[in-house]
Amino acid sequence: MARQNQNQNQNQNRNQNNNNNNAVPNAPEPEEFSLKETRPSLGGGRVPGNERFGTAFDLVEQMHYLYIRIVKGRSLAPKQGNNSNESPDPYVEIKLGNFTVCTNHVEKNPNPEWNQVFAFAKDRVQSLTVEVTVRDKEGGEEDNSIGGVVFDVVEVPVRVPPDSALAAQWYRLENGSGGELMVAVWMGTQADEAFPDAWHLDSVSVSGDGVANIRSKVYLSPRLWYVRVHVIEAHELNSNSNRQSEVLVKGMVMNMILRTKALSKPMWNEDLMFVVAEPFEEQLVLTVEEKLGNKEEVVGKCLIPLNSVERRMDNRVVSSKWYSLEKHTRGENGEVNVVQLNSKIHIRVCLDGGYHVLDELTQYSSDLRATHRLLGSPSIGVLELGILNANGLTPAKTRNGHGAVDAYCVAKYGQKWIRTRTVIDSLNPKWNEQYTWEVFDPCTVITIVVFDNNHLQGVDNGGGAKDARIGKVRIRLSTLETDRVYTHSYPLIVLHPSGVKKMGEIQLAVRFTCVSLMNLMQMYTQPLLPNMHYIHPLTVFQQDSLRHQATHIMAVRLNRAEPPLRKEVVEYMLDVGSNMWSLRKSKANYCRLIEVLSSVVTFCKWFYHVCMWTSPVLTVLVHVLFLILVYNPQMILSFMLVYVIVIGILRYRSRARHPPHMDIKLSYADRLNGDELDEEFDGFPSTKHGDALKMRYDRLRSVGSRIQTLIGDVATQGERVQNLVTWRDPRATTMFLFFCFVLAIVLYVVPVRGVVVAVGLFVMRHPSLRNRLPSVPMNFFRRLPARTDGLL
Repeated sequence: MARQNQNQNQNQNRNQNNNNNNAVPNAPEPEEFSLKETRPSLGGGRVPGNERFGTAFDLVEQMHYLYIRIVKGRSLAPKQGNNSNESPDPYVEIKLGNFTVCTNHVEKNPNPEWNQVFAFAKDRVQSLTVEVTVRDKEGGEEDNSIGGVVFDVVEVPVRVPPDSALAAQWYRLENGSGGELMVAVWMGTQADEAFPDAWHLDSVSVSGDGVANIRSKVYLSPRLWYVRVHVIEAHELNSNSNRQSEVLVKGMVMNMILRTKALSKPMWNEDLMFVVAEPFEEQLVLTVEEKLGNKEEVVGKCLIPLNSVERRMDNRVVSSKWYSLEKHTRGENGEVNVVQLNSKIHIRVCLDGGYHVLDELTQYSSDLRATHRLLGSPSIGVLELGILNANGLTPAKTRNGHGAVDAYCVAKYGQKWIRTRTVIDSLNPKWNEQYTWEVFDPCTVITIVVFDNNHLQGVDNGGGAKDARIGKVRIRLSTLETDRVYTHSYPLIVLHPSGVKKMGEIQLAVRFTCVSLMNLMQMYTQPLLPNMHYIHPLTVFQQDSLRHQATHIMAVRLNRAEPPLRKEVVEYMLDVGSNMWSLRKSKANYCRLIEVLSSVVTFCKWFYHVCMWTSPVLTVLVHVLFLILVYNPQMILSFMLVYVIVIGILRYRSRARHPPHMDIKLSYADRLNGDELDEEFDGFPSTKHGDALKMRYDRLRSVGSRIQTLIGDVATQGERVQNLVTWRDPRATTMFLFFCFVLAIVLYVVPVRGVVVAVGLFVMRHPSLRNRLPSVPMNFFRRLPARTDGLL
């Protein structure tokens, strides 16, 4: 007994010490994570409202620049001094007040060409003149001057797009040895077509290959296709053993390998599905292998070029073919010898263009069109995005003894990716860049992410640096009113192993313009995905495999661009790993589900108070209403629909007036402890010690991820029901209330028995009368927004 009391006292002291260690004295108040509405001066001085702007770049603040285009020179004087007969090594020096920049030098050429553009921000121009000097590179302390031209800044002409580009002119070089220089000087804005490729003042510290990594660019995603390989059977296989063995087929495209089951009789009838991108540079490699114990030996293989595979856009059956197998052996000198075999394999292979690849496997879809061009739908509107600026960014690295951020933005919608220019060493960068996308479906999401550029000269010394993520913003188009300009400051939130952290704020201007309201409304009645997703649905295993392949191909292709969109950027934009197990996400989805069910609990409590006569007046009114409905049963359904209409109208004034944003409370990110964060940032498989613990832990996370997804899907459906009358999607709510009004009249006029009989017969109709595509109400319901857009 004494030992037991001693152990209890030790446990109490230990728990008390743990509580004292976990307590944080003088803990700071949580940061502000809310969305803020702003009123910037857009389009050259106009304040945003419900009106439409008609000028270019009207969703950003105008930034004026002094542009100087150095085109070429001619008849430049030769070198001076002892090398007077040699051609010069000319370059151009531009001096504007205290700023001095130079073009590239051209070796041994009296008629050089540069074709370089320089842009100087007008608010940083403090000189009245611009000196353009052609110099001969000597390699000494000071290069010889060949001659120069001086421009008066006040007299520089102003160019406003869509005016044509200003023509360059020849100027005779003064105060030198002679020659001419072709130059164009004008005053413009960021709407000028020379702006993306121009050299800016903030690029002084960047040179060499780093210059390409700071410019703004537009990228297009490769068009992705599904390759469906239906492996049927094989004949006359040359077995490597005398006993009965099992045979399987492996398919490989690039580095992705899939296999069929191993069977003793080579008749599989299995589908292998791969993802490929245009242009088709790869081959489909099919290998028939014989399983001998723990080893697999190759019986034969065949190579099928993908550009020769038939393309289909519907569910028609593609004819199957017999392919001869080959045996590849290596000779003594290393050459590959190909031997034709009598063995054949029977397969059916096609390129499926009736699906939409990649985005149908995520809840943040930015494009829902089929791959095949003939299945494309017409545009229903235009999405315009103005990326204005960011404020209060958290330093991501140290430079010259102080914190620094080299921030740039990446936005993705549909097949179009954009990347803004990198603003060097600024915690409050200003971009003021505007981009436009065609919209084919309103129930899609645009994603904007801020990154810190770690691939500038002098920063990425090790060669393995990655661009650090600063924050992400998602905006669902269906939650936006058409023809309205939304200007808000969005919090940039990132979850670190130490907890959730606000990295700053980004200010955006968004406008969704509708071409035809009828076409927009009609989209809500169409299937969310192309027809092939319902006629030949993909399994869960196929979805996971195909999404992994598509993400890898997307990352590889965009990494080959110049400047590249690197792997870490593409994966973060596509939410790679978002379905991994996380206790935080499970808690968040559980809370969403509880909130959806809270309305049922509230009704039960209200009915309990009615039965208990807590409010006699209310109870009497409920009794009177109950008697009226009992003696007039035809009014029950009409009354319920009228009640829904009244609720929807009453909630119109309290509707959400701002786009959705990252919500840390919804994501359960503000109530985390160290153990939960350690689990969420742990890799898969787990890095914890102990084989038994690792096996159980990974199994738990695998099962938990599916439960987490299931809970999230249930919560999503409940939130969609709630959003029928919350005006989160104003067009959907308008259509729903109008439908309720019409249905209420029909139910009042038509006898209830007739309605019940009609509904019952329709629900129990014969399968031959059913359509394999989802119904119009189901299409409408699946297009309703949910709160998933606000999850981290």
